[in-house]
Amino acid sequence: MKKIINPYNNELNMCFGCGEKNPIGLKLVFTETSESLHAEWQPSEAYQGYPNVLHGGIIATLLDETGAWCISVKLGTAGVTTEMNTRYLNPVYINKGAVSLQAKILEYTERKAKLICQLFDGKSKLCAESVAEYFIYPEEIARRRFRYPGRDAFYEKKQ
Repeated sequence: MKKIINPYNNELNMCFGCGEKNPIGLKLVFTETSESLHAEWQPSEAYQGYPNVLHGGIIATLLDETGAWCISVKLGTAGVTTEMNTRYLNPVYINKGAVSLQAKILEYTERKAKLICQLFDGKSKLCAESVAEYFIYPEEIARRRFRYPGRDAFYEKKQ
């Protein structure tokens, strides 16, 4: 797996999903394989709904953030979620360890992408998945409107 750099952390990145400077954020860090984007995240009591169960809104946020990063890294631009159908298959217990996230592009055109995003608990059990659609911006608009830094900014520069 290849480590992905968060180029937005060079500035004041307060994103709830990925900003390392957001004190209550999820602070997701990503890795990449040839087909998909991945993250691991350790849930805590601060993000529970029922006792010891991860809140469903946090689950949806984790899936959506992983999908958005997949667009940035794999398609080389920025996108915004237009539709997300999430299925909650099993409870995510906070005391079962870190959760694993995966996002994979199913299909895309010039302006739309469809992804499957999955969340596995600490025992590798599939607990939630979403099929999400994203509106994709042309790279030049993504750079201007969303400060998209270009695909190369997500990788370590070779010495």
